Amino acid sequence: MGGRRRLGRDFGRLWAAYAVSAYGSGLGFGALPLIAVLALRAGPAEVSALSAVGPAMGALIALPLAPWVEFRRKRPVMVAMDLVRFAAMATIPVAYAFGLLGFVHLLVVSAVLAAAKIAFNAASGAFLKALVPPDDLLVANARFESTHWSSVAVGPPLGGAATGLFGPVVTVVADALSYLLSALGIAAIRGREEDPRPRPAGEQPLQAGEQPLRAGALPDGWRHLLGDPTLRALYLNQILVSGLIMATEPLLAVLLLRRLEFPPWQYGLAFALPCLGGLVGSRLAPRVVARFGRPAVFRTAGTLRAVWLIGLAFVRPGVVGLVTVIAVELAIVVNMSLYTPVLAACRLERTPKHLVARTLTAWSVGQQASTALCTALGGLLATVTGPRTALMVAGLLILATPPLLPRRDRMTPRTAPEPAA
Repeated sequence: MGGRRRLGRDFGRLWAAYAVSAYGSGLGFGALPLIAVLALRAGPAEVSALSAVGPAMGALIALPLAPWVEFRRKRPVMVAMDLVRFAAMATIPVAYAFGLLGFVHLLVVSAVLAAAKIAFNAASGAFLKALVPPDDLLVANARFESTHWSSVAVGPPLGGAATGLFGPVVTVVADALSYLLSALGIAAIRGREEDPRPRPAGEQPLQAGEQPLRAGALPDGWRHLLGDPTLRALYLNQILVSGLIMATEPLLAVLLLRRLEFPPWQYGLAFALPCLGGLVGSRLAPRVVARFGRPAVFRTAGTLRAVWLIGLAFVRPGVVGLVTVIAVELAIVVNMSLYTPVLAACRLERTPKHLVARTLTAWSVGQQASTALCTALGGLLATVTGPRTALMVAGLLILATPPLLPRRDRMTPRTAPEPAA
C-alpha cells in the first residue's frame, strides 16, 4: 500500500528531523498563550493579540525572504530557520528565570517564530518536491501529517502535566531544544542538492554573488495561486477556514483555563485525544483518494472540517464540558487530517519548481494574515461580549466557507510545467 512505500534514506532523515521538531512543538502546544495567562495574568484581548500581532508581524518579515529562499539551496535555509527558532525560544526561560519576562517579549518571540516558520516551510516544500517523485508526494505529505497529529496527541498531555509540576516555561525549553535537534538532523542529509540559481526560460542566469531580488519577484507566488482556478479556490477557502479555527485557540484558553477553571492537564488532554483521529485520517488519505478521487475528498472532507466548530460555544464545566471539547475537536481533526495532505500534494503538483518557495510563502503569509485578523477580531469581540459569544460567531461564519471549495469540473489533475533549461 502507499503508506508502506519506501521513499529513500534522505526522505527518512527529513522525516525524522520533522518528527523531532513536531514532538517538541507538541510538548509546547499553546505555550505562549499559556504563559501569558498563567505567568502574566493576561486577559482575552492580550492573549488574542499575542496570537494575532506576532504572526502578522512575522508574515511581514517573511515577505522579502521568499525570493531569497527561492534562489538558494534549501537545506541551509531550513537549518538556519531552525537555529533562529531555537535562539528565539531560548530567550523565554532565561528572561523568566531573571524576572524579566514581559508581554512585549512574548510578542517579539511570536513574530520571529512566525517568520522563521514561513521561510522554513517554503524551503522544505521545495526540497520535498525535488526529493521525491510526483506520484509519491501524497504519501510523503500523509506521513508528515500523521507525525504532526501523533505529536499533538502525545505532547499536550505531557506538556500540561509538566507545566503543572515545573511551571509554565518548561515546555518552552523542550520546544527550543527540538529545533536544535531538527537542525542537526537536516544537516545530516547527504544527498546533493541542485543549484537553484538558474532562471526560467527568457531570464538570464545569475552570476556568482548576484542577488535574485528582481522587481516583481515578490508577488509571483500570488500570481500563480490566483491564476490557477483550482489553487485559487483552495487558497481562499483555506485562509478563511484556518483563520477562523485558529482564532478559537486563545478564546478556548481563556474560557477553559480562567472562566471554567480547567486544570492545565485537562486543557492539554482536550486537544490531545482528538489528535488520534488525525493519525487515522492522515494514514488513510492515499487510500481514500485512490478509491474516491481527489475532488470527492476536497468537497466532503473540506465541508465536514468546517461544520463542527460551533459546538465549542456550548462547552460547560466539568466532565461534560471536557467531553464536548474532545468530541468537537475529534470531528474537526479527522476531516482536517484527511484533507490537508491531499491539499499539500495538489499544491506542489500544480506549482513549477522555480516558483515553489514563493508560492508556499504567499500561501503561508495569506494564512497568517487571515489568522491574525480573525484572532484580533475574536479577541475584541470576546472582550466586549465574552469568549463564548466569540466562539459562537466563529462557528457561524465558518459555515459559509464550503461553497468556496473548487467545483468538480475544475479539479482535473495537472502537473505544473517546468521552465526550459
